[in-house]
Amino acid sequence: MQTATSPDVPQGVRQVEIGPERDGQRIDNALMTLLKGVPKSMIYRLLRTGQVRVNGKRAKPDTRLSQGDMLRIPPVRVAERPAEEGAPQAAIAAVEAAVIFEDKHFLVIDKPAGMASHGGSGVSFGAIELLRQARPKEHLELVHRLDRDTSGVLVFARTRAGLTGLQAAIRAGEVTKQYLCLMVGHPQKAKFDVNASLKKSVLQGGERMVRVADDGKPSLTFFREMEHYSGARLMQATLGTGRTHQIRVHAAHVGHPLAGDAKYGDKEANKRFRERGLHRLFLHASHLSFELDGRSYGFSAPLPDDLRSVLDALRPQEKSRKR
Repeated sequence: MQTATSPDVPQGVRQVEIGPERDGQRIDNALMTLLKGVPKSMIYRLLRTGQVRVNGKRAKPDTRLSQGDMLRIPPVRVAERPAEEGAPQAAIAAVEAAVIFEDKHFLVIDKPAGMASHGGSGVSFGAIELLRQARPKEHLELVHRLDRDTSGVLVFARTRAGLTGLQAAIRAGEVTKQYLCLMVGHPQKAKFDVNASLKKSVLQGGERMVRVADDGKPSLTFFREMEHYSGARLMQATLGTGRTHQIRVHAAHVGHPLAGDAKYGDKEANKRFRERGLHRLFLHASHLSFELDGRSYGFSAPLPDDLRSVLDALRPQEKSRKR
């Protein structure tokens, strides 16, 4: 890291490979993080004049980055600025309390719903920023992401070997990722696969949407029933691929969207589940496992209390119907 010794710090052209922590992030928000101290007006001017490029092509402010993209950042002069205000102590304490594993290479948390994986898009502090403030002497990198409304296992790397090793395993499909989700309705089979290509698009206003499309990226999800309830099924979803919003879109594609899904779900069904106490997407990253340098890693997080209470609220209805 370069240390400023004058009011302005000159930086040359940089080529930055986009990692999983920025997959899906708008380029303007990414640049505000990568170019700390550069005014927003200058960032938008760089974009408008075509000086910022992704994979050699000009980028617009609402361009979404993807893992593996090469981002060209032109020479800029970064003015020093006062240190940013720190995150609320309650938020820092919450992420510290969520730690479930740590060793030389990795730190793992059971991420609460409502906490973003990283800052950006109107979020000042995500899990990675909070952890860096909680542990300022440690080097921490986000290995993968969870959507803000999704709870569960989230892995950070403490070493370069851990970061590159796990990222390589993810790209090779050698990481097992399992989720618990509540499907609306009753799928005909207790065990089934959804093999449907997915394509990302950005709506006017910058909202990200994913849809099933023949020209999309191959996407595979394995669903297995865990528990059944009146009007819903608790399913285990195992990822065969790791596309954006994959479980949510595949569930909706087969006619059984996830409960509480405001983007891809059923509005009337969501209203019924709200009456049962569900106030967010019912999706929880319950397990992640892989092997690295001859060692097996496995991290699990139990279904959080807010989702378990929803299932408890559904049970009396089911039992009364059986009588």
